[in-house]
Amino acid sequence: MASSVALRDLQRDLENKANDLSKLQKDISKNHQIRKKYTIQLGENELVLKELDLLNEDANVYKLIGPVLVKQDLAEARANVKKRIEYISAELKRLDSTLQDLEEKQNSKKETILKLQQKIQSLQAGKGKA
Repeated sequence: MASSVALRDLQRDLENKANDLSKLQKDISKNHQIRKKYTIQLGENELVLKELDLLNEDANVYKLIGPVLVKQDLAEARANVKKRIEYISAELKRLDSTLQDLEEKQNSKKETILKLQQKIQSLQAGKGKA
């Protein structure tokens, strides 16, 4: 009788851990999507910076603000794009460290779940023999 209560508790614990693992996997997936978006933005901004570097100092540069193109100083445009690149790079580093933490937690949960499954199987095998 006690073994069936212990088995039920282990199964409940296993279910909770599986739910936690599922949440972690969703967080990892969301992190990958955000990271992909930032990576694309970084590539676009690096391309813009290369294009700005090709321009002569007296070239006209315009910035789209809402529906209006506003004239902007070339040096100011370069500085803005460089700042944007720095920001996106910092966000990517932050996302990478978050992803690494999430993956470590995921691996830990998987190990815990595996051990629980083995305990449940051994209890069920012992119960079957009795």
